[in-house]
Amino acid sequence: RWIESRISLKNLDPSLLMWDMRRHLRPAPLPSRRCTIQFLYPELAEGDRAWWLVVEGGEVDLCKIDPGYEVDIIVTGSLRSMTAVWMGIATLKDERQAGRLAIDGDRTLARTIDRWLGLSHFAPLARNVA
Repeated sequence: RWIESRISLKNLDPSLLMWDMRRHLRPAPLPSRRCTIQFLYPELAEGDRAWWLVVEGGEVDLCKIDPGYEVDIIVTGSLRSMTAVWMGIATLKDERQAGRLAIDGDRTLARTIDRWLGLSHFAPLARNVA
């Protein structure tokens, strides 16, 4: 609540973001079959650009190397945009409408992403100024 948003968005780390997303993803709204969600951050170096969340049997795995499964949904955008969404500074809807995030693939998964993606525990908190 007391963290300055602009400072947080200057210190971006794809590993931290993706591990947090893995921990907070809610498998229950997803289909019972295996679901593979790919995140692409085009501005990053090759080794940090692509990430996969694989949800199967209620478990969520994070992969930095292509797991080899068919991808159900791809979320493409800047690390800054996805971090802002994760922190509750921006919404998926606003980032998509502004052209900063794109969601392609399974229409049902894309339409329900707000239900299963989950956000930081701090996202719903109002930010205070010190």
